[in-house]
Formats: sequence, C-alpha cells, structure tokens
Amino acid sequence: MTARNPAVPGIVLKYFYTGIRVRNLDRSIQFYRKVMGMKVTRRGRMSHGGVWVELKSPDSEQRLELNWYPSDSKFFTRYRKGEELDHLAFRVRDVHQAFREIIANGAHPEVEPFKEDRYEFAFASDPDGIWIELIGRIKASTRE
Repeated sequence: MTARNPAVPGIVLKYFYTGIRVRNLDRSIQFYRKVMGMKVTRRGRMSHGGVWVELKSPDSEQRLELNWYPSDSKFFTRYRKGEELDHLAFRVRDVHQAFREIIANGAHPEVEPFKEDRYEFAFASDPDGIWIELIGRIKASTRE
C-alpha cells in the first residue's frame, strides 16, 4: 500500500522492511529459516563490504533484512545488546526530495543520497535516533 503523508507533502512513502544487525550471518540465516520458517528471497553485497540477506515468511509481504558489517566498514559498531535494530526502510519516488523534506520536518541527516546499482539511497534518523532508509529505483534513463 502506498500512501501520501499529509504531514509531509510531496513524499510518497511505503513501509518496505526492517533491517537488523547481526554478528554471525550464517547463524542468523539458519535461525530465521529453520526456527522461524522464513525463506531467503534475495542477498547482496554493499559497496563498503557489508552483506545483506532478505527473508520473508511464506504468507507475508513483510520483509526482514539481516545486515552484517565487517570491522572496517563505516557502518560497523561494536555489538551491544539492544542495538540490533539497524534501520526501517521506506520506498520513495524521489530520494533527494524525500531526504530534504524529512530533514526539514525534524529528521537528522545521517548519510546523504547516493547511488548503488539500480537504486538510490539516503539515511536519516528520527528524534530517538532510529535510522530511516529512503530507497528509490533509478530510472533507466538517469542511471550513470
């Protein structure tokens, strides 16, 4: 479901998935597959060396993204219990516009918009410090 947020005009937001930080990617994949009954739907490597794995339950559209960051990644932090939530992701039509608008409405900028493969990303945080990922597809005609 896509909805226009009346509090922040111009941004089309769709909740997309929740990303969590994991210390041992293989152990976490096995847990969510064998214990929670989820299936791996996609996986990939981030430009800074991190690895992500997306899982879904059979009858749900909700997604869980497992994120593992190597110690030399700019996103690596020492593990502390309670800090497993990595980010909440929202699909947007225009990452630059959405980033500007949420910053103007109280979000804190974390990572300026950038392109990676077919997508554009930006990160901000909410008033409590929870990271929010803005993700949008790059139109074929504007890809570099």
